Amino acid sequence: MGGAALAVPPPFWGIVWAVIQRPFRQVGLALVAAALLAVAPGTARAAEPPVFDAHLHYSRNAWAEHPPEAVFALMDRAGVRRAFVSSTPDDGTIRLYDLAPERIVPVLRPYRESGDLGGWHRDSTVVGYLEARLQRRVYRGIGEFHLSGTDAESPVVREVAELARRHGLFLHCHCDAEAVETLLSLGANVTVLWAHAGMSAGPDVVGALIDRFPRLLVELALRSDVAPGGQLDPAWRALFLRHPDRFMIGTDTWIPSRWPELPAVQDAARAWLAQLPPDVARRLAWSNAERLAAGGP
Repeated sequence: MGGAALAVPPPFWGIVWAVIQRPFRQVGLALVAAALLAVAPGTARAAEPPVFDAHLHYSRNAWAEHPPEAVFALMDRAGVRRAFVSSTPDDGTIRLYDLAPERIVPVLRPYRESGDLGGWHRDSTVVGYLEARLQRRVYRGIGEFHLSGTDAESPVVREVAELARRHGLFLHCHCDAEAVETLLSLGANVTVLWAHAGMSAGPDVVGALIDRFPRLLVELALRSDVAPGGQLDPAWRALFLRHPDRFMIGTDTWIPSRWPELPAVQDAARAWLAQLPPDVARRLAWSNAERLAAGGP
């Protein structure tokens, strides 16, 4: 480094610059790498494969505890570059979207308050509410909503499915197997993203429905049985290999305490994704959700 003095870098990199100027025989490459990570901890995370989280909420119960800047910081720490976000009320989703439209893909819930969860499918005002919100054309789906058993046969659900068809939106359903099958059989020809793979449905049930319904996609939030103890379950693995274009990963920040868990949840997902062929892992972690966000089935 002889000759003219080099320009001093910005103060943020002062510590790193001081280490780099020492002879490498004294500090070694390992110390330089450690200094880089200490000053810029996002460097290693940025090098990891990207994650598209298919199931996040930013509902009223999280606003005070986790302001938007904290939410985006947690997404950064988790390596979540994009996410489907729905909220109760929808204002939370729009608040995040307005700040980072390149990262937040809005999904519109039919819930205006948390108490709407159990009876929304019988509430005739829901369709008008959704139609009014959809005037702002930023949404890619309707949901996450909850249905059980024959709930999906209600006239309100049929109208919501038709609304989704007209607007080219998918439906994000927290359903049991019976309800999701009914939803897919309504004839609206819309894509359904099945939250939590039905929460308790096994890979045999999930696989049979995927085989029957080409418009069924599945996200795996809260499904600890996919990789118990960190080891990918053989039956789930076989299903992912058979249908690599139909699955996504997610977190479900349904209560405020789930937000700080986001990095750990995604680290655990990366651990079992690494047990799949790289191309399949990339589809589950990113490509399938990205395709849906772009308007594909």
